Amino acid sequence: MESALCIQNLCKQYKNGTVALNDVSMNVNVGDFFALLGPNGAGKSTLINTIAFLSKQTAGCINVYGFDQERQKNKVKSLIGLVPQEFNFNILENPFEIVVNQARFYGIRKSVAKKRAEALLKELDLWGKRSVMAMSLSGGMKRRLMIARALVHQPTLLLLDEPTAGVDIEIRKSMWNFLREKNLEGMTIILTTHYLEEAETLCNKVAIINKGKILVCDEMQKLLINHQDKKLIIDLQMPLPISPEIEGCRFNFISDLVYEVEILQGYELGALLAQFDRHKINIKAVRNLNNRLETLFLEHVTKGKEYGYATDV
Repeated sequence: MESALCIQNLCKQYKNGTVALNDVSMNVNVGDFFALLGPNGAGKSTLINTIAFLSKQTAGCINVYGFDQERQKNKVKSLIGLVPQEFNFNILENPFEIVVNQARFYGIRKSVAKKRAEALLKELDLWGKRSVMAMSLSGGMKRRLMIARALVHQPTLLLLDEPTAGVDIEIRKSMWNFLREKNLEGMTIILTTHYLEEAETLCNKVAIINKGKILVCDEMQKLLINHQDKKLIIDLQMPLPISPEIEGCRFNFISDLVYEVEILQGYELGALLAQFDRHKINIKAVRNLNNRLETLFLEHVTKGKEYGYATDV
């Protein structure tokens, strides 16, 4: 597949000796919705900032859609849209001015910039606030304004550094829908987030970074399949006369209509569900006892403690 972002042997070491990125290599394909996960200080923001020219690598190379970041800077900048963690727009300007001015930095004619700004502010439900000072916007509105500003020059690679931090669940899910639509239209998106539900809901690829080193990088579903929960909760449509005995699992009574099911090693969930059906166990719902991505994340971060690299600052 065509590569949207190719990073090879990327290193970042500060003058005080702190290693923020240690030999990072990864590939993001065109059209991916890519999650970059890691604990605080793991190197996520440093990696995003290095891709977006806000931080200079010590070694290694970055290619965006086949263009070398060092030798073809202007082209690469035109392909990237960045939504940083911190609000960094002029709070004394209004949203319409902020988005139009951003477009002008990319040499876009004012008439075109105004049309694009209007379309984006409407898409992100900010048009009604287009003329108020940005300082008066709520946190969720400011986050959406950052996205509008990042998209006005029509980039093909969008970098989002914790874009939904601090916003309520309703606004977060509306932003999910917006980003999902952009991804379906062909935009490649890289997302850092502490909301693991967000990553599992949106992303098809995931990398886990800790102490500046990539610990795992693969397709989301492939990783999650390998981390199926060993315990499930099943809701029944009607009570069972006795706890069933089915090879491959153990039933633990919780209530008349709810059982915890422990899956024994070597048994597949699909085969067990087929057995439930054969035993006329009418299941209303099946749910995981734990978040699989959380289990995966904690497992790899714990393993990552074996690395002796310093975290970023």
